[in-house]
Amino acid sequence: MSAYDRYHIETSSAPDAHPHPSRFRVRVKGHRLIGLLLRELVEYRANLPVVLSRPCVYGVFSGPLGGLKPREHLCVGCLRCTTQYPDIVQIQPNPERTALDSLGLTADQVDTILYEARSGRVPVRGAGYRGPFGGQGWDGMWTDMSEIVRPTRDGIHGREFISTVTEIGEKPMRLAFERSNGRPGALVGGEPRVLTIQVPFLFDIPPRSARVTPVLDALTDAAARIDSLAIVPVSYAARLPESPHVVPLVGPADGGSLERLPWTPRLLFLDGWDARAHERMALRFPQAIVGVRVPADTDVVSLVRSGVRVLHLAGDTVIRPGAPFFGDQVAAAHRALVDAGIREEATLIGSGGVVAAEHVPKALLLGLDAVALDVALLVALQARFESRGPGGEGPAVWLPRLEPEWAVQRIVNLSGAWRDQLLEIMGAMGLREVRRLRGETGRCMFQRELEREAFAGIDGYPG
Repeated sequence: MSAYDRYHIETSSAPDAHPHPSRFRVRVKGHRLIGLLLRELVEYRANLPVVLSRPCVYGVFSGPLGGLKPREHLCVGCLRCTTQYPDIVQIQPNPERTALDSLGLTADQVDTILYEARSGRVPVRGAGYRGPFGGQGWDGMWTDMSEIVRPTRDGIHGREFISTVTEIGEKPMRLAFERSNGRPGALVGGEPRVLTIQVPFLFDIPPRSARVTPVLDALTDAAARIDSLAIVPVSYAARLPESPHVVPLVGPADGGSLERLPWTPRLLFLDGWDARAHERMALRFPQAIVGVRVPADTDVVSLVRSGVRVLHLAGDTVIRPGAPFFGDQVAAAHRALVDAGIREEATLIGSGGVVAAEHVPKALLLGLDAVALDVALLVALQARFESRGPGGEGPAVWLPRLEPEWAVQRIVNLSGAWRDQLLEIMGAMGLREVRRLRGETGRCMFQRELEREAFAGIDGYPG
């Protein structure tokens, strides 16, 4: 009998392959700094340890040339140097970071993803959170972190187990059996067919411009390492050996590649709803679960009633101002299935705009069973993006030269950090199983509802 092995994602350091633009630029007036040093040499009688000490505990001026060549990547913007020597040092935002907003990600979100990908750790800032406590989209959701259940917050430290196992598949509302001589006989009708993954997220297929072999190899290898799934083109899957972690995506023109697939996947997706194509795929792979990838605003009730049991709701990869919020689309799909009385029969997977660890539990709270990660994985690989128009094929992606083990470890590190943060939120809620998080909107608060309750009826409130 094998010993019990608790699930754990093994992380290790994977430093950035290319320097990332620093948050700040440190501008030092060299002639004034030299004048200050000369005055202090006289004042402190050539006591070099005193003269060469600088007002930065983060080491910005700790290089060989000190303040004459500051280490800008270490600056956290505390402004102590500017406060003490305003005529010598000025701290300015780095304009290079504005180019990081092309996909709707903020520069801070990119910083956070890169930190998680290189370290595998939960980012903690000693100065505390200094951003807004509300906003649009995901920022308008606040999770319930009750003080009462604080003792259960040990899941991240291993003293208590919190399950993140997720089920994907077909689950009929009831089981029916033949009756023989008054006793239950063989099972008739539908029966449960599910597969399990160890985390409530999987890896979505990259944008078309990033569907290159090194990226797909990294996604499939990382999925195998963390016991999750990677969605890949069926043409790529046909070249791979059999793997339980590979999910082929079949498009309208991929019939030939599908026929050449030499093994049966556990799960595969049809790109867009086509009743005949769905039936052919189910006949071609009777042992597989056949899902459908559709836009996030699709009528999911009609699809489930047509026999689809696994749906991938694909939102827009590029977050555009004024565009529908992906979370609202997820909530609408979940409510529609609940109202129709068929929610338990279907599995909802979603992708689009999930770019931070906190977005995963929020998406689950709104009704998803699992989240498909997309842009965050490419950011972890230090890709560069250029957004295209709404009619394009997703963002244009430029990738650095990927060293295979480095790329896999970066994705594994990101997964480990995001799972740890999910455990933190679940522990603070008093939950010990991620499946209980699905659709539990009572465990989160919505800014717009709280504002409406507090300010409705007050003149000037837009309501």
